[in-house]
This record gives sequence, structure tokens and C-alpha cells, in this order.
Amino acid sequence: MSNDPTQEVNEGADEMAQHDELEALRAEVEQLRAQSLLERADLENQRKRLARDIDSARKFANERLLSDLLPVFDSLDAGLAAAGADAGALRQGLELTYKQLLKVAGENGMEVLDPDGQAFNPEHHQAISQGESAGVAPGHVITVFQKGYLLNGRLLRPALVIVAKHD
Repeated sequence: MSNDPTQEVNEGADEMAQHDELEALRAEVEQLRAQSLLERADLENQRKRLARDIDSARKFANERLLSDLLPVFDSLDAGLAAAGADAGALRQGLELTYKQLLKVAGENGMEVLDPDGQAFNPEHHQAISQGESAGVAPGHVITVFQKGYLLNGRLLRPALVIVAKHD
């Protein structure tokens, strides 16, 4: 071992350089670790978003078909109303057809909005007029001109209604 001061300075400088390099490598590893965590989080968020999109597509895949069938529901409603209370074979056939159609639509997530006598809900009903009616509270539906429909909780068509006037 020599007591040469220049050799000790060189060894100290080498140790310092190695220490700085080690710290730089540790910082780079930490940065890569953080970047990896962010990318994993982004990937997980994409998976969740894709799952939500697929679920939504499944829920509302029949929306166009069911929307196109709404006039058929309206026609059956009108036919049953025109037939009156007569329990003829034609009326029974219409009722069975209507019930079957409603059952199939219900199995596909559709529900009927028939708000007669219920409180007016602007999210599900479209008021076409106001009227006075004895025995009906103000702000409640007096008459339903056209039933509304929901598909898995989303409005497919609002119910057309007349609402009782407020005093």
C-alpha cells in the first residue's frame, strides 16, 4: 500500500463516479417501474371501458327492431280499443297476439309506459295538452294518447299524455 495522495484521489473519484452511476440506474429503474404501473392502469381502464361498451351493445342491440315494432303495438292497442268489451274470437286472438308480442319484447328488455292516473314525469312522458278533470290530482295524467316504452331503462319513446291543470 502506498501513501501516494494522487492514487487516493483517483480511487475516491472512481467510487464517486460509481455511486453516481448507481444512483442514476436506480432512478431509471424507478422511472421504468412507475411507467409500467401507469401502463398497467391504462390497460385495465381500457378493459373496463371495453366491457362496458360490450354490455351496452348487448343491452341495446334490439333497439332498432323494437323501435320499428312500436307502430305494431299501437295498432294492436287501437284494434283492442275499437273492439270494445265484446269477447268475440277476433278480440281474443288480438289479445293473445298482443300478449305474446309484449312477452317477447319484455324478454328483450322492453317495458311499457302506460302512465294513466300517475304523476307526470317529464323524463318519460310528453305532455301534449292540459285539461281539467274531476278526481284527478293536478300534475297527474288524465289521458294517454300513445303509450311510451323503455328499453333496459333507456327511453325508447315517451308516452303522449294530457295532464291535469294546476289551480
